Amino acid sequence: MRSIMVLNAKGGCGKSTLATNLASYYAWEEEKAVALMDFDPQASSLEWLAARGEEWPEITGLAAFEGETRVPRNADVVIIDAPARVTGSELSALVRRAETIIVPVLPSPMDMRAAQHFMKELFVVGKVSRKQTKVGVVANRVRENTRIYHELEDYLGKLKIPFLTHLRDTQNYIRAAQRGLGIFELAPSMAWQDLEQWEPLTRWLRSKRSRAM
Repeated sequence: MRSIMVLNAKGGCGKSTLATNLASYYAWEEEKAVALMDFDPQASSLEWLAARGEEWPEITGLAAFEGETRVPRNADVVIIDAPARVTGSELSALVRRAETIIVPVLPSPMDMRAAQHFMKELFVVGKVSRKQTKVGVVANRVRENTRIYHELEDYLGKLKIPFLTHLRDTQNYIRAAQRGLGIFELAPSMAWQDLEQWEPLTRWLRSKRSRAM
């Protein structure tokens, strides 16, 4: 079973948006049996799932913040929405659940500084330091023609981990979330730019480089 975690100690960086869209990708595009495990007490991922209509591929929700962590036996993929402000032993316990970690970072000086501190802590965690868990980073909610985005791009490009893609700041994610959908389930004529931006991320996830050997 594939396990992918969206993780960053900084709140408000779009973890739930990324997690729900990953769940949508695997359920819709890959036709996999997907479980969505929400460790965040705000339950944003589960609220997204509650809005999802029966006509769309089923995704199983797990309220992990209430101790519901048993993944169905038939699940092909589990997407884990991690809480904010996680550190120390709690961080190590979370990382043990993941084969792959995706870290979203926003284009702001505060988020970039927070990401720098978080990366230092993440990369001394056992499974990550032993390369048993692979890590990639995504620039989230970006406006490309801004100075701060280029600063973020330069910063992420210098990290010794894959800088996978940037995702634009667009109402499409809000429109999709209101219906319990992901960007992949919107009309291609509406979401083609976003689908192009997701392609490097999904290609990496399909590759052996994103998985422990």
